[in-house]
Amino acid sequence: MHLQTPAHLPVAADPIHPQTTSRRDWLAWASTTALAPLLPACGGGNNAAPHLSATMAWGRHEIRQAMQTSQARAASIALLQGDRLVWQEAFGVVDDSSRATATTDTRFNVGSVSKVLAALAVMILVDRRLVELDAPVARYLPQFTMLSPGYRDITVRHLLSHASGLPGTHTHNMFALAPLPGYAAELETALADVHLKHVPGAMAVYCNDGFTLVERIVLAITGQPYPTFVQSAILNPLGMARSGYTLQPLPAGSFAHGYIGDVRQGQEFVMGYATGGLCTTPGDMMKLAAMLMRGGELDGQRIVSKEGVTEMGSAQNQGMRLNLTPEWHWGLGWDSTQHPGLDAAGVVAWQKSGGTMFYSSDFYVLPQAGMAVLLTGSAPGFKPGPIAEGVLLRALQETGKLRALPPNVSAAIPAQATISSAAVDALLGIYGNYAQPIKAASPDSQQVDLSEWSAKRQRWEHLSIGLRLRSDGWWWSDAQPGKQYRWELAEGRRYLMSRELATSGHYRITMPIAQQMPPAPAPLPAPWSARLGSTWQLINEAPESIPLAMGVGESSLKELQELPGYLFWDDSQFLLPMSADRAGMTVQVPLNAGRDLVELVVQTRDKEEQIHAAGWVYRRKS
Repeated sequence: MHLQTPAHLPVAADPIHPQTTSRRDWLAWASTTALAPLLPACGGGNNAAPHLSATMAWGRHEIRQAMQTSQARAASIALLQGDRLVWQEAFGVVDDSSRATATTDTRFNVGSVSKVLAALAVMILVDRRLVELDAPVARYLPQFTMLSPGYRDITVRHLLSHASGLPGTHTHNMFALAPLPGYAAELETALADVHLKHVPGAMAVYCNDGFTLVERIVLAITGQPYPTFVQSAILNPLGMARSGYTLQPLPAGSFAHGYIGDVRQGQEFVMGYATGGLCTTPGDMMKLAAMLMRGGELDGQRIVSKEGVTEMGSAQNQGMRLNLTPEWHWGLGWDSTQHPGLDAAGVVAWQKSGGTMFYSSDFYVLPQAGMAVLLTGSAPGFKPGPIAEGVLLRALQETGKLRALPPNVSAAIPAQATISSAAVDALLGIYGNYAQPIKAASPDSQQVDLSEWSAKRQRWEHLSIGLRLRSDGWWWSDAQPGKQYRWELAEGRRYLMSRELATSGHYRITMPIAQQMPPAPAPLPAPWSARLGSTWQLINEAPESIPLAMGVGESSLKELQELPGYLFWDDSQFLLPMSADRAGMTVQVPLNAGRDLVELVVQTRDKEEQIHAAGWVYRRKS
């Protein structure tokens, strides 16, 4: 059945970055929307069915407000109801220079929304009996190897559900202002010289590397490069004529430009095609959504089996050994197969967010309610998730499928609970993650104060002060009640959890945010001690690199006095020496805070030490 666009309704268009940026800042930027659709943001069009006028009015207001807050020059949305494209609208301009109006044909890079197509591509190969989800990756890539013997246990399913144990993100030349092919092959080669960060299948933590390996599997099995296979097996059959991968420059004026500060940039090329390289329009994505809602078929043409669509939309992490947030349901390619914001209204929603250096997007498919939406904007700080969620809830209400919007959760602070001094003292110490360590301290063995490390100021700064245990099992601060914390023991490790109200106010988001660091087994050996206090200059990014344009260049190596024996790399991650020239990953935090870890490898070139970390090579500067 063809998507129907009401012909009588016209289509309407409607932070300055630091000069010196580290890998830590770049990864934070690149993962802005990795799991952001549920997190609080500052609030936020023209063909639609008249009965959605209230939904569209709310959506337009929120989109314009979000554009202003994030300095996004352009945004675009499409809303599908059944077989009708009931709302498709673009906002803003493609760039400040030309002031050309953004239209519904304007293309955006949708980042990790691309992972849905990667999972779909694999399910098509499963249908063709060319791939088995639970077969080891090494069956299809016999040359694939890693330093950890457990790599042989990584399955195709693990790649698609963030459960592989691969380090996270190969950073070298991933984002650029010109096409730089060879990224997936380079990743596979690089993995041969690193270890796993956890046992495959033990936990799910956001991992771009797994989806990049899917490209290698597709090539090995079909003989086709990944973009070619997706084009022939998915995009062309669905008539997604304005969708594809960033293999070559697009015509001027056909895409929304990104900005670094106030400086307009050229086209963004994403070299990790399967993990984040799709360039598309919201309207095109509604064809994909319609096919998924119809169990793999559109316009009489079957793309994938109904069983394949069902498997993609099935929770993959429920039986994992380490699952601190069972309410979070990873799918194959999907961030969530039971999005909590819609689940609170009794509606099943599959959801995937995506962010790049210049764009931020969110994609929802409601398989039972028969709705879908994609919202995208041309700024990494644009927050599409809460708006897309709100549009869907209001559309459901306005079409009579939802009696009322879900009520807000009470924010009342519960009564205090009792806890022993010894129990409080056990919570104290340094907690590590992939980006910013946290320190837990107490003035009286009853109250807990949390601080986080500031790379800019090189000191601990207050995160939440005056936390006390309450009757609901969470630690609340009277001064900062918006976010609560608790501690959980799992697999012999202590984890710090956070909880906060979603933007909509009708549900809470719980996430593990850090892992308590035990005392180091030994002091730092002499070779690593000699490198403390050093600064390292990035030397292997291509001149066209977007991270370089943003100022990425230096990383530091030090030891925090509160955590002796650990290396502190780039003011973000703790590592332990494995040898005189190798330091390994130390945290295993599921969901998001344990992503993008690095293993440091020191090599000597022309009598000069270099550090290799996640694809980037550094030369000692001082």
